[in-house]
Amino acid sequence: MSFEKLFSGEASGIFGIGYEDPILVGLICTGILLVLVLSGVRVVFASSFAGIIGLVELIGVGPALGNVGAIPYSKSVTFVLGLLPIFILIGFLAFQAGLTRQLFEAAKRWVGFVPGGLAVATVFATAGFAAVSGASTATAAVFSRVAIPEMLKEGYDKKLAAGVVAAGGTLASLIPPSAILVIYAIIVEESVGALLLAGFLPGVFSAFVYAAIIIVWAKLNPNLAPPSKRYSLKEKVMSLPGVLPIAIVISVIISAIYAGWATPTEAGALGAFVVLIIALYKGIKIESLKFALIETAKLVAMIFSIIWGVLIFVRFLGFSGLPETFANWIISLPFDPYLILIMILLGYVILGMFIDAIGLLLLTLPVVYPAIILLNGGPDVTAEQSAFGMTFNQVSIWFGIIVVKMAEVCLITPPIGLNCFVVAGVRKDIPVTDVFKGVTLFFIADILTIIALILFPSVITWLPDLMMS
Repeated sequence: MSFEKLFSGEASGIFGIGYEDPILVGLICTGILLVLVLSGVRVVFASSFAGIIGLVELIGVGPALGNVGAIPYSKSVTFVLGLLPIFILIGFLAFQAGLTRQLFEAAKRWVGFVPGGLAVATVFATAGFAAVSGASTATAAVFSRVAIPEMLKEGYDKKLAAGVVAAGGTLASLIPPSAILVIYAIIVEESVGALLLAGFLPGVFSAFVYAAIIIVWAKLNPNLAPPSKRYSLKEKVMSLPGVLPIAIVISVIISAIYAGWATPTEAGALGAFVVLIIALYKGIKIESLKFALIETAKLVAMIFSIIWGVLIFVRFLGFSGLPETFANWIISLPFDPYLILIMILLGYVILGMFIDAIGLLLLTLPVVYPAIILLNGGPDVTAEQSAFGMTFNQVSIWFGIIVVKMAEVCLITPPIGLNCFVVAGVRKDIPVTDVFKGVTLFFIADILTIIALILFPSVITWLPDLMMS
């Protein structure tokens, strides 16, 4: 085989298979990717390498490099992708302006009296911050500094204190503005606005499930979470002005998307502008503003790098035909559609132990999403004829929220459990093993939430359906 033929795409490629059996090439390169990821290679490098090898095998060096070279620019100029830096910037600006501490203080005064009150307050404060942040790791890092010291000072068990912050941070995956929901929307070409609205009720529901778990846990073992100070009604009311800035930002973003007078990107930009004005009004220092911008740039660069690397592999999958083959195999299985869905979600739990949430969605959705759509009955099916009792748009949004909720689970499961490592990184006095022990009950709570969302899909589809009606 000559190099000229390989470079032009006329040769059978590296494995000597080429277009003779592209499905086999797809399986081999997917195996290479999994081996690299399980060996500890970062997703961006593992997926890029496997994708390039596969493209060279199928179409030759020249066409492969042409495809690979076009991906960073073609995918970066997507209008919707502009939401990611905007949402992340909102979170960093809110933290530097001191809004998170005021939010936690208000939550502490209003719900601190219940069993495990400070932990419950942390859950609701992280949910509130998630509504202006959009980044789970940023939420976990912020409240490791704000909430954990307060809980430890009150005599809370350090495993519970660390676990509730790590788990509470995952709420940013669902509650809009959510960066990971934007990524899902880009991959499956779904409405970003509909997905952001769809995540609101499940996110709030998850927060209440977490709170219920903490209250029961604290009642059964009061030594884990000693009673907190009770505040008068006057003290509670006095804390509300501190919540007002975040309430304004949430209202601006949600109402703009729901009413349709701004695209999600425009609504996000407006939200960022509002947070900036609030930060300037509160006297944010130049150093703090610079820190917010630099940290935003770092996080965005990391996310975009992962997107570029994985999309190289996704481009290869398109040439291999593996997604279509997998989808047809899934619908041919002699099992109930809900059982197949559960098996897919169990696969997410296993893969999520080794791959971060963004990489997990980018790698799996090009294969899994078409299978779910076909399993439901295809893009033209009516709700009455479908397997899940939903139309194409409804099942697309419903599955998106469930998958993103699974990504939340991946953020607190070992050995990757990124949120757990973030908490342990900020709190050097709490070993990461203690953080993982602290999130165990919240993992159970997430599984219960996912079951509820599968059984009652209207919790997800109600707001998007209102928007589209």
